[in-house]
Amino acid sequence: MAEIFSAQAVANDDGAASILAQSDDKGILRFLTCGSVDDGKSTLIGRLLFDTKKLFEDQLVTLEKDSKKFGTVGDDIDLALLVDGLEAEREQGITIDVAYRFFATEKRKFIVADTPGHEQYTRNMATGASTADLAVLLIDARKGILTQTRRHATIASLLGIRHVVLAINKIDLVGYDRGVYEKIVAAFDADAAHYNFASRVAIPLSARHGDNVSGLSPNMEWYRGPTLIEHLENVELEPGIDRPFRFPVQWVNRPDLTFRGYAGTVAGGTVRPGDELVVARSGQLAKVERIVTHDGDLDAAGTDEAVTLTLDREIDVSRGDVLVAAEARPEVSDQLAAHLIWMAEEPMLPGRPYLMKIGTRTVGAAVTELKHRVEAETLKPLAAKTLALNDIGFANLSLAEPIAFDPYEDNRATGAFILIDRFTNQTVAAGMIRFGLRRATNIHRQALDIDKAARSAAKGQKPGILWFTGLSGAGKSTIANLVEKKLHLMGRHTYLLDGDNVRHGLNRDLGFTDADRVENIRRVAETAKLFVDAGLIVLVSFISPFRSERQLARDLVQEGEFIEIFVDTPLSVAEERDVKGLYKKAREGLIKNFTGIDSPYEAPLSPDIHLDTKSGDSEALADQIVAYLVAKGYSAG
Repeated sequence: MAEIFSAQAVANDDGAASILAQSDDKGILRFLTCGSVDDGKSTLIGRLLFDTKKLFEDQLVTLEKDSKKFGTVGDDIDLALLVDGLEAEREQGITIDVAYRFFATEKRKFIVADTPGHEQYTRNMATGASTADLAVLLIDARKGILTQTRRHATIASLLGIRHVVLAINKIDLVGYDRGVYEKIVAAFDADAAHYNFASRVAIPLSARHGDNVSGLSPNMEWYRGPTLIEHLENVELEPGIDRPFRFPVQWVNRPDLTFRGYAGTVAGGTVRPGDELVVARSGQLAKVERIVTHDGDLDAAGTDEAVTLTLDREIDVSRGDVLVAAEARPEVSDQLAAHLIWMAEEPMLPGRPYLMKIGTRTVGAAVTELKHRVEAETLKPLAAKTLALNDIGFANLSLAEPIAFDPYEDNRATGAFILIDRFTNQTVAAGMIRFGLRRATNIHRQALDIDKAARSAAKGQKPGILWFTGLSGAGKSTIANLVEKKLHLMGRHTYLLDGDNVRHGLNRDLGFTDADRVENIRRVAETAKLFVDAGLIVLVSFISPFRSERQLARDLVQEGEFIEIFVDTPLSVAEERDVKGLYKKAREGLIKNFTGIDSPYEAPLSPDIHLDTKSGDSEALADQIVAYLVAKGYSAG
């Protein structure tokens, strides 16, 4: 899914080259079909290809054979099979992948994306919408507007689509009833204030029989609006906006000592030799010397052109930097507000660390606050602490370092991003930036004369975090307390942060939901970082059930300053001990979200120290940790 906001999200097609090679005076309309499952999207695209005579004889023969095997329309040709290319799609009768097709009429060329209607594949719909100018929103006349219909309309609006066609399909199955058509149109218009469409055209049609697709239907004399093809041919798109120049650097091209170029794809505006550009991150300025391509130098390069730029002097530019027009620099910030479309089975948890990929740049990111979730049925903003699969929300994000960006409504390429799970490398969300947070420009780090090195030297020790993790009852606090006592006798300066103690003060406002657990560990990790900066050895004893948050804590300090200690105790042994009676209450349903019972524990994959509590007593295990610290240099400054 990392290509969800690619500049050219189109699939290879045998007819693409010939269609795109036609005269440019027709223009290209990129549109998508979307809506709920089984509303007839694939059939409609098949009808468009059939009516515009973009099918070869052998394709028709194959289609007839496939219709007998996979078809769902009796003895008729099933036009949906032209698009549903995956075997799983044909057998289930649904679209899973995003299928792109090319066709043309005398007036215009088209690239159409057939996107999935099934809720499970909403992420694929967002892929198709990311490059579209218009959305054909199909609605089954028998069912009317459904939750998924509203969700797709919302996503299309958020992704910057300005024009929508309400294709009220299968009108033949309701007897071409005008009342049904008008009721659906009125229901959609009642929600219009929630969207940002510049135009809305409603067309009653039957994709299977061709009613109002390429010609007006004799079955609906009450409708005298445009046919679908007629509207697609004539819809007027907004003229191209003269956007400021944006060039995310994908690769620094340095084949030898005589050449240094910056390769990438223009994300907005135009550049010419002699133009002054700056690095958005640093403000360093240089002039464009050459615009290099495989076919020779260019006099100018515009949006979506892949080129290599050379500059008149050497400046610090690397992959992920953005070269921009000197007179129109984008915002640079490490905190921003954005809409999110959540695409993962695992919920979004504020505070959890993710990777953000924006253009050619990848940085660490976390959602600091979920402002609201959009309720799919009513489209109203609702208070929420997390986002589930296919949810849409508005949130504040904090980044590990500043990035250059534009609001999504100003530039899709520099205002769109994805969030990636740090462990699985799976895309978990697509995002559209609304604005940077002013607080990010008002707060600056204060330079201090006494630093961590000076503080640790004064104490004669190496600072670090000893992070004890394991199930409740594993013995974390007992072992951590023994280790601190031994270090104290050795003259080490320490502090112990215990899970129960911290929840009486710093984290007294937090419960035990997954979202609260993430915030609990985030606060403790930041506190531990401050102790390390003070030159202390800090012992942290928390269940800390999620790997992501333990990794967050590790990333806050320098290499070698974080020691993960896995206090490994089988669940059965922990339950036998059950000193506090918590497992018993959890089994009886009196405590919810209890780790090991109804909330997961993600054991460390490669802990620095692995303690087996079944084979060693607490004193011996504490001695094992102290011996490790001595070997790592914590016994002397």
